[in-house]
Amino acid sequence: MNQTRREFLHAASGGFGALALAGLWNEVQAAPSDPLAARPGHFVAKADRVIFLYSTGGVSQVDTFDHKPKLIADHGKSITASRWLNKPGQFQRFLIKPRWSFKQYGQSGTWVSDLFPQLGSVVDDVCVLNAMYCESDGHDKATLAAHTGSAQFARPSAGAWVSYGLGTVNKNLPSFMVLAPAAPYAGAQTWGSDFLPACHQGTHVIPGKEPLPNLIPRVPGAGLQAMELELLGKLNRTHLERRAADQSLDARVRSFETAFGMQREAPEAFDLSKETEATLKLYGLERGATSGFGWQCLVARRLAERGVRFLELIDVGSSNNWDSHGNMGDHERLAKAIDKPIAGLLADLKQRGMLERTLVVWTSEFGRTPFHQDAGHAGREHHNLVFSSWIAGGGVKGGIVHGKSDEYGILPAEGGVHTHDLHATMLHLLGIDHERLTYRHAGRDYRLTDVHGKVVREILA
Repeated sequence: MNQTRREFLHAASGGFGALALAGLWNEVQAAPSDPLAARPGHFVAKADRVIFLYSTGGVSQVDTFDHKPKLIADHGKSITASRWLNKPGQFQRFLIKPRWSFKQYGQSGTWVSDLFPQLGSVVDDVCVLNAMYCESDGHDKATLAAHTGSAQFARPSAGAWVSYGLGTVNKNLPSFMVLAPAAPYAGAQTWGSDFLPACHQGTHVIPGKEPLPNLIPRVPGAGLQAMELELLGKLNRTHLERRAADQSLDARVRSFETAFGMQREAPEAFDLSKETEATLKLYGLERGATSGFGWQCLVARRLAERGVRFLELIDVGSSNNWDSHGNMGDHERLAKAIDKPIAGLLADLKQRGMLERTLVVWTSEFGRTPFHQDAGHAGREHHNLVFSSWIAGGGVKGGIVHGKSDEYGILPAEGGVHTHDLHATMLHLLGIDHERLTYRHAGRDYRLTDVHGKVVREILA
């Protein structure tokens, strides 16, 4: 039986025009310039994807993962802080002990404070970095550096660089997604693509009943939508052929194609109704919940399963966060909100056989001072000279602590890891040489690590 083109498209739409979409992608894949085509790295990768957990505001290292017995013993003692901080003048500060006790967890005996007991239960899969440091003690600059490698200027984010370097393995979902109730300090620049093609910027997902607005087609009938998109794609490609250098137009064309695919795949990825009670409990989730860090972590696992390359989870935005100048007690509320979900994520990834190919990174922009000018003060100030982060899965040794700060947690004593080094290591585990992943812009080659960074080989499995 002969079919008209219209009848064929209606029959083949599969609910969302699946075959029409496949045709669009086949045409794009045939083009050697396709910026989202999956590409191999520079060498064999140990990880396929990254889940980047970000706690904005500056989490105190001496209250979480950097156990300092001498700081506890010398609580209230006056020190000449300029001796450590290399600043002019003699100024006194009073040492302030942590508000929470520490315990050793797992076979590794890694020290973790009472703020993170659930994370302590899976610490044998975690590598703690206790000598992290960065250039700035200002929120905006340090947050920008933690995400883009630059504290001074807007640059492409780490997720955008990974998307640019490796492309995507699922054309129906963005290669880089950000699950966050709000932006951290420095705003949406933290997931921007800057001078990289716009198709590599992060897609912001806001937890709630409709995490990705406008995903449901507004036109009557999926077949009709497929035909409209095919016509639109044909017109756009004709237009693009005459303006090949217009990256924004190219990105817009691809955004239509990705959005069309997302109408079919994203609703299922965000639908937690088929998850078991045991899985929901693992993340601390009530059935039907559509927000909270547990929701973010479980959705991240589901998106990772479906091929998203880089996922960032931000636990809070630029207000009401870990910036505990006035009262360190705020750390307890914030830690409780993320402790069980993160531990659940690591355990879930491991039992599904995904952890060994998924790199999970947790960090903040900087730490907090182990001292204060007021001996009885309840808070801590910004401290970029040393802080704690951790990394797990994806080719990293678990159950170890790399790097050590001095006796009070003021400066690195050994094994210092700069933000550039963390980025270089992340790329390395994804099979990317951070010195070779470059993009020419404004007459020079740029990279995530700028002209810095070294791979922290001591933590590699």
